[in-house]
Amino acid sequence: MDQRLVTVFDVAIIGAGVVGCAVARRFALAGAKVVIIEKGTDILSGASKANSAILHTGFDAPQGSLELELVKAGRAEYLSIHSQMGLSLVETGALVCAWNAEEGQSLEHIAEQGRRNGIAELGLLTARQARDIMPGLSDHLVAALDVPGEHIIDPWSAPLGYITQALALGAELLRNAEVLSGEFDGAWHLETTVGPILAASIVNAAGLYGDIVDARLGLVPDFTIKPRKGQFVVLDKAARRHVPRIVLPVPTETTKGIVVCPTAFGNVLIGPTAEEQDDRERATVETEALEALLARGRALVPALASISVTAAYAGLRPASEKKHYRICARPDRRAITLGGVRSTGLSAALGLAQHAVSLHESFGTQLAPPAAVPDVTMPNLTENCERDWQRADHGEIICHCELVTRREIEATFASPVPPGDFGGLRRRTRAGMGRCQGFYCNARLAAITRDRLAVPLAVSPGDHR
Repeated sequence: MDQRLVTVFDVAIIGAGVVGCAVARRFALAGAKVVIIEKGTDILSGASKANSAILHTGFDAPQGSLELELVKAGRAEYLSIHSQMGLSLVETGALVCAWNAEEGQSLEHIAEQGRRNGIAELGLLTARQARDIMPGLSDHLVAALDVPGEHIIDPWSAPLGYITQALALGAELLRNAEVLSGEFDGAWHLETTVGPILAASIVNAAGLYGDIVDARLGLVPDFTIKPRKGQFVVLDKAARRHVPRIVLPVPTETTKGIVVCPTAFGNVLIGPTAEEQDDRERATVETEALEALLARGRALVPALASISVTAAYAGLRPASEKKHYRICARPDRRAITLGGVRSTGLSAALGLAQHAVSLHESFGTQLAPPAAVPDVTMPNLTENCERDWQRADHGEIICHCELVTRREIEATFASPVPPGDFGGLRRRTRAGMGRCQGFYCNARLAAITRDRLAVPLAVSPGDHR
């Protein structure tokens, strides 16, 4: 055995996206000694950094599917823990809107499917009834389905909370650590860019690289990731009063479609597109697609035509050649793969974590839960609760667009999972994510974060990068 293998873990989790963070927490709660291996400089550096932040009910998930089961389980656990962990919940509800007669006929089928899925609180509405709830909807509306249980959350604080609790329970997080290969001889010998790791079991939650990681471990992949790009437009906070609910389209076989959605931070986003591509790293934004999104949003909610754009971004979803999740347990190799987790991953993450621990039980390992579970409370970044700038002695306001304080920035660097890069700082504080996109605060942020980030914000004299 390589003498550098100084620690033996019960479970190695590959990937620190929302699923990997949730899985780490659940295994740590079960009593496992856990290591999370992330190739990026920060958690959520892949697919999890860009999504629509909806906490789904599962009303439109395939009936009887594992996805439905896990979305419902994940949602239920989120609702049971969000208050004690300080995780956000903005109870908006959603309207599935039909804009032509054919879509209108589909609403009854969607409602019936939702009821079969166990979502009882669904109501078919006429166009007038829907506009009574949301007056800003276009006069072209034909009918709508009211889904009161669809809500929005902060998509980044939740997984940060999961992994923070895992670390408090003794888990270890390795960043800038890419899995290169692995061999199994009753235990897993993983070779990574930061050295070898020995673990009794592994969970592959590598998202966009799930199939590649399986292949590197000598596990024959039973799926192929086909990255699906989604572009979004974010509108200024003045748009929020026109969009009190999530506006969902009638879904198709391929995609849930373009959503007009309020955010927990007071903005409104429009998106995503659904574009197949081969590149697993780069998600570009394109003028034509963004203009189409704006046009669609304005067609659905005409008042949005007068609202300016704050930001545009794109993300990649780890879709596969089949629509459903690609989950596989190999007890003979003590390996679990959680693949093909697409747009419902944020909602299903806690359910996926429960399922992974259940699958792991077939490996025959007996785990002993810890005697006590440490409390973890995440700082609030959402508009519906008190923010740090409203409290005394916050130091100063660093980002005036998003009202981010010096105390918030210092606190995140002093936290158990400090940001590894500027993107991580933005996700933890929202600094630089407002109307000016950092134009006014980035110089101050560069000074504060000097020598604290893997890639500095400012270029030093003589640095030619």
